[in-house]
Amino acid sequence: MKNILKKIFKLFKRTLFTFIVKQKAKQIKGNLFVNGHSKINKNTILGHNVHFNGLKVYGRGKIEIGDNFHSGFGCEFITDFHNYDTGTKIPYDETYLIKDIFIEDNVWLGSRVMILGGVTIGEGTIIQAGSVVVTDIPKYSIAGGHPAKVFKQRDIDHYEKLKALKQFC
Repeated sequence: MKNILKKIFKLFKRTLFTFIVKQKAKQIKGNLFVNGHSKINKNTILGHNVHFNGLKVYGRGKIEIGDNFHSGFGCEFITDFHNYDTGTKIPYDETYLIKDIFIEDNVWLGSRVMILGGVTIGEGTIIQAGSVVVTDIPKYSIAGGHPAKVFKQRDIDHYEKLKALKQFC
């Protein structure tokens, strides 16, 4: 009985989290799976087969996530920044600088990845758990660290073969 209640509660949470994200998103192009508490903004566009395991968006910038996206738990996107450079006060003034985030198709973020505004993550990229992404990451890269740096490339021929066969999870 205890296991059945756990499964029912887990299904309820997943349904609730998915409902909340669907209500907030600007556009959802296909299947959405939200397995952990997630928060997006009204400027979020989601592709097909998007999986969140606890992703939070902070700020008002545009977030565009491509198809077959997967995130580990505790991921954060930050699009708004304090105006510290040209502001009227120190350390910053009341204005915010807003920068968008673009995630291309088939991207996988490990747990607790943070992505700052103004970043594009290229197709097929994997970001290592715990990384902070502050600059663009090119297609087919495997990157990690703080700040995230590319340390390896995917096997592009193998990737393209699987993509042509539509082998997505």
